Amino acid sequence: MAEQSIYFEDYQLGHVRTTTGRTITETDFVVHAGHTGDFFPHHMDAEFARTTPFGQRVAHGTMVFAIGVGLTASLINPVAFSYGYDRLRFVRPVFIGDTIHTRVTISAKDDDPKRPGSGRVVERCEVINQRGEVVLAADHILIAERRDKA
Repeated sequence: MAEQSIYFEDYQLGHVRTTTGRTITETDFVVHAGHTGDFFPHHMDAEFARTTPFGQRVAHGTMVFAIGVGLTASLINPVAFSYGYDRLRFVRPVFIGDTIHTRVTISAKDDDPKRPGSGRVVERCEVINQRGEVVLAADHILIAERRDKA
């Protein structure tokens, strides 16, 4: 994996990057259920799922979040770290066989009140399915060092 120092000043409001795609499989459902203990029938029981409004098994929202965020991890930035996520929403269901990718847009930049040598950068993360529909949205907050710390 490549490494690049991207300082607070380098982030440009409105800049967009898009990840590669990833097809969701039944194995993803099984592995995620095993990791989390979430074996709800909406995710794991095909016969039960047929009786729901979706008519089929729906992906765990936490799995879609984890995979969607994982798709964005393409560059190590040694002068920034993740502060967390806000405003996480599961907008539409994801099903076995759907292919998702993530669009990341720099939506805000602010001073960091706790760290005068850094700033906060907000990346709007939208996970999008093969039909171009947003299925998940969240704001990723980064703490990025300032190039000029004065």
